Amino acid sequence: MDINISPMEARARITRRSVLMSVGGLLVGCTPDPQPGTVQLRLATGPAGAVYRRIGGALAAHITEQVPGATVTTVPSGASTDNIRMLRANTVQLGLSSLDAVITTGGTAPDGISAVCRLYDSHLHLVVMAGSAIDEFADLAGKRVSLGAHDSGTEFTSLRALALGPVDADGRNLSQAESAAALRAGEIDAMFSLTGVPTPAITELAQQHPIRLIPLDRQADALVTAYPGPYAPATIPGTAYAGVPATRTVAVPNVLLARNDLSDDLVYAITDTIFTQTITAASRGDAEAIPEAWQINVRTGISTGSIPLHPGAAQWFRDRKR
Repeated sequence: MDINISPMEARARITRRSVLMSVGGLLVGCTPDPQPGTVQLRLATGPAGAVYRRIGGALAAHITEQVPGATVTTVPSGASTDNIRMLRANTVQLGLSSLDAVITTGGTAPDGISAVCRLYDSHLHLVVMAGSAIDEFADLAGKRVSLGAHDSGTEFTSLRALALGPVDADGRNLSQAESAAALRAGEIDAMFSLTGVPTPAITELAQQHPIRLIPLDRQADALVTAYPGPYAPATIPGTAYAGVPATRTVAVPNVLLARNDLSDDLVYAITDTIFTQTITAASRGDAEAIPEAWQINVRTGISTGSIPLHPGAAQWFRDRKR
């Protein structure tokens, strides 16, 4: 990775900042009564069977290991919209979200929240069993369709796509793992999933039973036109799931969000960890590494659309250009 700050310089800078934080009282937004020189942070992830669970766990582990005095624990959630709500309430201090869900109708971030960085892109999956009569998006009319967990990015984006159809489906709110189980059991006819590729719940389903992905190229074009900025046409590769050919769909970036009242120095250190340790773990093939970590890089990391970077993250990106 092309980083102009050497690992030694980065470590020294983080160490100096940790000292400043401990003696200067700069740790804001942490849980009550932390030990001197420490900060306890909570990172909102997602539901069972989601990539958010895996990548959130990896980020929490790396930050805890690499940022002196910081301990990060993960908080399961419905995903994007739920995470934003918890961030605003200070129930958590860090959280994952799809970019479309965090952009307000005015094109800005919700009050009190900013971005640490862009991480990886999610792809909207529309999954049916191989023998399903559903062949295209319009066939969802009247069908039992999982829209993802309540307050998830999947629900947010799939509802937009259905409204643009317009298609009136019988929507159900199920997590990814619940959706896969219900689809396999015939309790629903299709499931949406806005997630990284591959995603655990769909991978497991495809390994056990033949499935199909419904093309969403027209829906991608409609979303790009109606909501300029967070959406882009994309393809789920044919290597992603057993027996499933390449399928056109729409992609949405995912961002790591932080409360604005976290200190600049702390977020600087977190940003440095993401762009060094997480990528290094992926390249080593460590057990906690996940495919989405390969997408984390400095060039795209700064691209958070209309969501401003936290000042600490912005300083890290400026420093690496020196």
